[in-house]
Amino acid sequence: MLSEPAVLPLPVDSSAELEQVHFKPRGSNQIGMRQYNERVVLQAIRLHGSVPKAELARLTHLSSQTVSLIIDRLETDGLVIRQEPVRGKVGQPSVPMALNPDGAFAIGIKVGRRSCDTVLLDFTGQVRARASLSYDFPDPELLFAHLQAQLSAMPSHLGAPLAERIMGVGIAAPLSLGGWHSLLEVSAERTHAWDTIDIAARVQTMTVLPVQQVKDTAAACVAELVAGRGRSVRSFVYLFIDTFIGGGVVIDSQWRSGLRGNAGAIGSMPLHAAQDSAPPQVLSVASLYRLEQRFVAAGLDASACYDDRALAGDYVAHSLAWLREASAAIALVVQNAACVLDMDAVIIDGSLGRALLTLLRQELTSALARYSWEGVTEPEVLLGTIGADARAMGGALLPLYSSFAPDRELFLKLDR
Repeated sequence: MLSEPAVLPLPVDSSAELEQVHFKPRGSNQIGMRQYNERVVLQAIRLHGSVPKAELARLTHLSSQTVSLIIDRLETDGLVIRQEPVRGKVGQPSVPMALNPDGAFAIGIKVGRRSCDTVLLDFTGQVRARASLSYDFPDPELLFAHLQAQLSAMPSHLGAPLAERIMGVGIAAPLSLGGWHSLLEVSAERTHAWDTIDIAARVQTMTVLPVQQVKDTAAACVAELVAGRGRSVRSFVYLFIDTFIGGGVVIDSQWRSGLRGNAGAIGSMPLHAAQDSAPPQVLSVASLYRLEQRFVAAGLDASACYDDRALAGDYVAHSLAWLREASAAIALVVQNAACVLDMDAVIIDGSLGRALLTLLRQELTSALARYSWEGVTEPEVLLGTIGADARAMGGALLPLYSSFAPDRELFLKLDR
């Protein structure tokens, strides 16, 4: 059986952009702090890669004896593994300790308006298995039948002993899956079927594992925070562009959920001030469904907006027109958010092809230059690093947080 140590471990990116990690692990030598200290040690390994015991003691401010005892326990629990000794010029060779990829697992599920993705995530944040289901809009019975099959299949990728280390299931889904049916050109009857469905409760009937749920774009934001650029950006607004655009908010390296878990509802922001009637929302122009509509009207394949076809052949003119429209809408969001939050950056990611996302960043930067920034600081526009997997990965982080994080605020708190 696993004991309860560990801070959520995810892979360390060695790129220069992510080298300046803000999170600083610190421990305590007080009696009764065993579990917390174990998690602090694992946090240090997660942030710095494979580390020998002496370096762990320095990083965590724990005594060498305490670190040695903790490592022995973590190794017994199968959460860390020894690597090949590193020989220096003098003294005994040091033995780096690394996270054991097989230490723990979690299943992440993304339920979207165009597709459902299921991933099996290991202790180092790598995807071990995945499955997808595409549709024009989710049918509840077909979707839950698919999820039941995947919940049965995912453990088989690990085998019986390792399958016991799956800590839970995390679901990333829109808070209003049945909303905006007129924009999607889907009947109200089909969309309203979701108004009375508790996705997490239905999935819980399919498994003995604990099930948790969070807003889909919030899950993507958390994934970027702990596994991507968010580890080196202190405060940012996160934008995820899919069928609809959505987002999340990170302040002082902490994800802010809001009162109802809906902070960062970028898509619902108005495009201009209200006059005689409610103005259209940002999602009505800056979402991929709008690009899909452009393609369909031209007799083209709507799915091309999710890959590199969007910038080739007959598709490119429609994509460029969408880029101009979307970037103008997003620029208004960013300008207003910068005035309220005084953030370092805006990070944009999504399900669209990487080349199209890169062009969107360029268009957004140009659109922001048309605003007055007097009295406020213009945030840097950065590309997210995870892409379409961000929501499912963020979902998988939920059970890992519950099983291993000592305290979410302590885990994400900056050492000033």
